[in-house]
Amino acid sequence: MSKIAFITKLRRMTMFEKLLLLVLGAVAAFLSLPIVFILNHAFKPFHELFLFPPTFLVRQPTLTNFYDLFLRSADSIVPFSRYLFNSIIVAAFTLTAVILSSSMAAYVLSKIRFGPKKIVMGGIMLALMFAPETVSIPRYLIISWLEINDTYFGHILPFIASPVAVFLIKQFIDQIPNDLLEAGKIDGASEFQVFIRIVAPLTMPALATVAIITFQGVWGDTQASTLFMQDETMKTLPYFVMSLTSGMANTVAGQGMAAAAGLLMFLPNLVLFLFAQKRIMETMVHSGVK
Repeated sequence: MSKIAFITKLRRMTMFEKLLLLVLGAVAAFLSLPIVFILNHAFKPFHELFLFPPTFLVRQPTLTNFYDLFLRSADSIVPFSRYLFNSIIVAAFTLTAVILSSSMAAYVLSKIRFGPKKIVMGGIMLALMFAPETVSIPRYLIISWLEINDTYFGHILPFIASPVAVFLIKQFIDQIPNDLLEAGKIDGASEFQVFIRIVAPLTMPALATVAIITFQGVWGDTQASTLFMQDETMKTLPYFVMSLTSGMANTVAGQGMAAAAGLLMFLPNLVLFLFAQKRIMETMVHSGVK
């Protein structure tokens, strides 16, 4: 929107609309303060990290914290780059597995008739009630039984079965007319082709929402590294950050590295959300989630 168009639209607004815009702008600015603090805190030099009273904005930005995080940790047994690499691999493969499995399951539950359909849906709804902590022991027993400790699959497997993802995508697919799918089948498309060429493109908003939810869960997960991984080289970035905040960062020297690591953990979530926020809103409208 150009500056002239914005001014014209602003002049046409009523006094109530202008007041509402001002209030919402103030709320948005207030809610963005934690983001501004995280960005500034990571670039603070050593002496600014311990000023009293503490400063909100950085006065003398420096990259020393990132230098310490990347280069000093390289001299340790497991360098920082290994944790980062593990997180990227786990996040990429988990996103792919969750989107594929959840979308196909949602399509079957939404558009295909079979006997125990209501029972399966009831099980999915029941699974939504359980907190992740309640299934920690069963997950550990299953992964130990499968002997996939200290493997990437041990990180990925607990996330593949995602009741939230299946529910969101199913609610979105329910809005697709059956006549559209039948038209594709009349033209000679198989069930899989209907899913790939018709259903998948129309459910992109839901898939984007599932991608964000899954990425946030995987990118910040420490449970797999803590419970399932005994080999230090198979642990992920969140575990490394947790070790900073519970160990080295409690010392004076570790505060800068912890601030830099916190920013690196936060940025991917922010970027992904900014790119997909429109898709999320579309999903919430179509799925009926308030």
